[in-house]
Amino acid sequence: MAPKDQKLELLGRVPLFGGCASRDLEEIGRLADEVDVPAGHTLMAEGATAQEFFVVLEGSLRVERGGTLVSKLGPGDFVGEIGLVDGGPRSATVTAETASRVFVIGHREFHSLLEAHPGIQIEVLQALAKRVRQLQPEGIH
Repeated sequence: MAPKDQKLELLGRVPLFGGCASRDLEEIGRLADEVDVPAGHTLMAEGATAQEFFVVLEGSLRVERGGTLVSKLGPGDFVGEIGLVDGGPRSATVTAETASRVFVIGHREFHSLLEAHPGIQIEVLQALAKRVRQLQPEGIH
């Protein structure tokens, strides 16, 4: 785990948190756990209950739905918001393609983060909209 100053520096480089002041980054740093994930480890399984939100710091994650690759995520990307926002099951399986480092934010912390930071709330909503559009057949938007 990175020292506090390094953790805040890492958070500041994540586009999702780009508009946050230093004080806000410190608050987010208290909410987020930094975790090293080995290659091949499943962070979340399709159909499982959503418990946390992940922000990729280093490495590459595979996102699969029904066993089919949907996307790959890298540093600055995030995943896990859909199940936390709507309370439904995970919509995809996410596996570390390479050794990775992620910030993990639990359900309760995720919601307090969104309430306290409208800018982050907007970023998450924009990401949700983008993901919905990617799943729609051409011409239906």
